[in-house]
Amino acid sequence: MSEQSANLALPYIAAAQAQKHVTHNEAIRRLDAFVQLVLESATAPAPPTSPAEGARWFVPSGATGEFAGRVGMIAAYEAGAFDFLPVAAGFLAFIRDEGRLAVFDGGAWVSPLAASAHRGAISAEVREADVLLSGAFVDTALIIPDRAIVLGVSTRTLTAVTGASAYDCGIAGEQAKFGGSLGVAAGATNMGVIGPTAFYAPTPVRLTAIGGSFGGGTVRVGLHLLLLAIPGA
Repeated sequence: MSEQSANLALPYIAAAQAQKHVTHNEAIRRLDAFVQLVLESATAPAPPTSPAEGARWFVPSGATGEFAGRVGMIAAYEAGAFDFLPVAAGFLAFIRDEGRLAVFDGGAWVSPLAASAHRGAISAEVREADVLLSGAFVDTALIIPDRAIVLGVSTRTLTAVTGASAYDCGIAGEQAKFGGSLGVAAGATNMGVIGPTAFYAPTPVRLTAIGGSFGGGTVRVGLHLLLLAIPGA
């Protein structure tokens, strides 16, 4: 008989084993780490200086500090130390810093609508950033990825825009592609739905001032995307 369970590697208590509570508690710690898996991040290369009790991370390539040498494992913080646990293809997790539910495909955390046996996939994502406004226009650091299919770009005015009477949301050369003459008051929103449109180069969203230059204000921009993954060899 194996000394541990097949899927989660939970240690079994052996017959006539001394200090059975040690084995039992190890199994409980692993269950606590894996069940209802929420990852603080799947891309952070090192843990924070003061991790919260019970917090979990996926260790990515290029990991440093206590994560070094643990690439591809789950780091679960408990009782002042990290447990590093293996993760298998098919595990589900909510990734907190990305706000998405994802499945581990054996190499990466993906959010597929459909996937092939060789990791070809279609996934849906929403990416967002808060943009500080200044000048005649602002190109966002939030980039539409190369080969992404855009369904829409949303905006929410977080703090009132000054210096302009309205603004457009689009890209260079298509100033109002995702919405024109948008509201400058705090709380104004727009969902710039377009027909599914493929982009063939990394492309920033551009917010353009109308009626003057931006003097201030903050707008939250959301990209609503479909992403395609090529099947592996």
